[in-house]
Amino acid sequence: MASAPHDRFYESHGLRLHYADWGNESAPPLILVHGGRDHCRSWDVVARSLQPHYHVISPDLRGHGDSDWTRGGSYALTEYVYDLVQLVRTIAAPQITLIGHSMGGMVSLIFSGSFPEQVAKLVVLDGVTMLPDAPKPPAHERIGKWVGQLDKLHDRTPRRYATLADAAAQMVLHNRRLSRELALHLATHGARQNEDGTFSWKFDPYQRASAPHRLWPDDHVALWSRIACPTLLLNAGESFLAGARAAGLERYFPQARVETIAGAGHWLQHDKPQEVLGAIRQFLGLGEESL
Repeated sequence: MASAPHDRFYESHGLRLHYADWGNESAPPLILVHGGRDHCRSWDVVARSLQPHYHVISPDLRGHGDSDWTRGGSYALTEYVYDLVQLVRTIAAPQITLIGHSMGGMVSLIFSGSFPEQVAKLVVLDGVTMLPDAPKPPAHERIGKWVGQLDKLHDRTPRRYATLADAAAQMVLHNRRLSRELALHLATHGARQNEDGTFSWKFDPYQRASAPHRLWPDDHVALWSRIACPTLLLNAGESFLAGARAAGLERYFPQARVETIAGAGHWLQHDKPQEVLGAIRQFLGLGEESL
């Protein structure tokens, strides 16, 4: 079993994008897609568990981790999907298994609905962030909000932390279930050192802006109906997302089931790793992992 992945790079849209390659190239490919303001090494526990059975790859989405930031700060979900298309071409995979968390779950859903023949199985961790009954604000409101967000971000100074431990402590404030050890691991791979010795997060702050030309509920529902592979929607019992209301979501998919991990917040793979892994391994037909 691989103890650490290899760093690899590919090109998409003129950007140099990074991915962690956990090896086992002769096995079927499995791609782990992280969420917003996260990075590829957030998946290490899941990657190590699945690596004996799959060629596990975990990309840093554009504007995250060790991937380039976009010129002009544009980050629509469809642009992440394009990068995923290019990654699949890079590894020359006719079919993949996809696991996505949060925003990465939405990217995985859009990819799977757009190119259903390319996905063998799909797992989405607390990633249905657009529910079918969500209202669509008028175009002028969306554009006004977007301009306001960009203006705010333009004037914002990136936060600096004296040490990686300080950055890790900030992560624990946002997710009190994080162990100190895991928070330090996430901060080590999620922050870069500035010239003055301080640390700042690697993700592009412009990633926070909501593109006004985004997909809307009817688009998502149409894409979900095209997903041909077995699908597991794994929700967190204590998420800030509307997981409970999403309980009837499976009816929008040809073959999906919804499960909830009790006692887990939005970062369920960090909060309840064994339960999440158990559900994923069972869905993938791998059986129990001996620890």
